[in-house]
Amino acid sequence: MNNLVQDMVQAEYNIAMSSTSRPASIPTASQTLCEFVHRLEIEDIPTDVIERAKHCMVDTLGVSAFGAQFPWSQAVLRFAKAYGQSGGGSAQEGQTQARSQLMGVAHTRLQAPQAALVNGAFAHAFEMDSLRKPGAGVHPGATLLPAALALAQEVGASGETLLKAFVAATEVMFRIGAASMHSSEKLGFHAPGLTGPYGAAIASGVVLGLNAQELTHALGIAGSLSGGLLAFTKSKQGAEVKRLHLGRAGESGVMAALLAKEGFEGPETILEGRFGFLTSFCAQSDAALLTHGLGEVWETRKICIKAYPCHVTAHPAIDTLSELMRLGNFTAQDIAHCQLEVGEKILSHHDIRSPQDIKQGQYSVPFCVAVAMHKDPSDASVFNDDLVKDPKVLGSCQSISMMAFGDAVKRNAWASRVTLTLHSGAVWSKEADTFWGAPERALSQAQVENRFLKNTAHLNSAAQAQVWLQAFLNLEKTPNFLNLGDLA
Repeated sequence: MNNLVQDMVQAEYNIAMSSTSRPASIPTASQTLCEFVHRLEIEDIPTDVIERAKHCMVDTLGVSAFGAQFPWSQAVLRFAKAYGQSGGGSAQEGQTQARSQLMGVAHTRLQAPQAALVNGAFAHAFEMDSLRKPGAGVHPGATLLPAALALAQEVGASGETLLKAFVAATEVMFRIGAASMHSSEKLGFHAPGLTGPYGAAIASGVVLGLNAQELTHALGIAGSLSGGLLAFTKSKQGAEVKRLHLGRAGESGVMAALLAKEGFEGPETILEGRFGFLTSFCAQSDAALLTHGLGEVWETRKICIKAYPCHVTAHPAIDTLSELMRLGNFTAQDIAHCQLEVGEKILSHHDIRSPQDIKQGQYSVPFCVAVAMHKDPSDASVFNDDLVKDPKVLGSCQSISMMAFGDAVKRNAWASRVTLTLHSGAVWSKEADTFWGAPERALSQAQVENRFLKNTAHLNSAAQAQVWLQAFLNLEKTPNFLNLGDLA
C-alpha cells in the first residue's frame, strides 16, 4: 500500500501543478481522495475489509427487500415507475433499455437514477440499514449500494468492480462524515442526506470508470445535490421524509457521476473550501480528517450492522437493558423505575415521549427502550403503528427518566447508562457504548446470512434469495449482475 500512497501523492502534485486556480503544492481534499480512488486496486484492499464490505452489501440487499413492502416505499416506487422505465443512456448513445433491478419487486426494471432512489428508500425504509461507529452521519449500505448496483447492471460491470466501488466510496464518505464531526444535525440537517451524495458519486464513478479528474468533478457536483432536514423529529407528521433522504442521496450520486462523465464540472474545493460542505453545513469540522490515514487506516472496518429496527442511539441501551433483565431474571412488571444517562444529542434529538407513528417511535430512545422492556426488539414485526398505542409501552416510555451524564468523562455519542430500580428495592445498573453488530462485536458470516434469509423470508422464492446471497458473498467471481433474476 505504501507504493500506492507514494504514487498518489505524486499524482496529486501533478494535478496541482496543472491547476491555474490553486497553489501548485496544495491539492484539495477532493483531488487527494479521488486520486486515491482512481489508483485503488482490489489487491490493495485487506481481506477483512473486503469481508466487511461484502457483509454490509448482503445485509443491505435483505433490508431493502424487507423495506419494499411498506406504504411509503410503495409511494416512491410508483413515482419512479412513472418516470424511470424508459430513456437513459448518454447524450451520444441515446436511449437505452432500463436494466436496473429493485429489491423485493418482481418484473420491474428502471433507469439507474430512479433505481438508486427506490432501492435507497427501501434500504432505509425501516431503520434497519448499516452505519458507522463512531457515528458520523453516514449510511454505507443505503447510499452506496443502490447507486453502484444500479449502474453496474446498466453497464454490465463485474462483481469485483462493484466491490472496489463500495470500499472506495466508504473510505471517502466516512472521512467526509468524520470531518463534519457529526455537527450538521445540530443545525437541523439530516446528515446522511448531506454526506450520501458524495459517497454515491464515488461509488457510481468507479463503476463508470471515471478518471481522477472526473471523480473530482463528480464530488463537486454532488455537493450541490445534498439535502435533508430534521423537521420531522419535531412535528406531528411527516417522518416518512427521513426514508426519502437516503434514496435521494443515491440518486444524486448517480446523477453527479453521469454528468461528470459527460464533461460537466464541479468545484474541486467542495469539501473544505470557502462555501463548501464543511463551512456551509457543519457547526464544527476538522478538515484534516478528510484525508487522514488514507490508504493505511481503513474506514470500512468501522461499518456496523443493526440488530434492531430503530435508530442506533437506542441500541446500546437496548442491549444493556436486555442483559440486565436476563442476568436478574426479571420482567417489565418488576421494574419500578428506569433511568437513562445519555449524551447531549440523544437528549436534544431522540427524546420523543408521544410518537405519532412508528416512524417517530423508531427515532425515540425512550420509546425503543420501553419496547425492549415488554417485547423482543430484534423482531421487526413488533414495530408497527399499533405499538405507539400500546398502553404498557407508552406508560414505560413516558416514565423513563433521561438526563445527561453527570461527570466530565468523554464518551461515544451513543453511550448510555441504564439504571433499573425494581419494586423489590434491588438496583441494577450498567453503562455501555457498544452493541451487537458494532465493529468490536461484528456479526459472523453465519449471522449475516441468517439475517439476510430472515429479511427475505417473505419473498416468493427462497431459491432466488440464495442466488443473490451467494453472488454477493463471492463478488470477485460474479461476472455481472444481469442474469441473477429478481430478488422478489
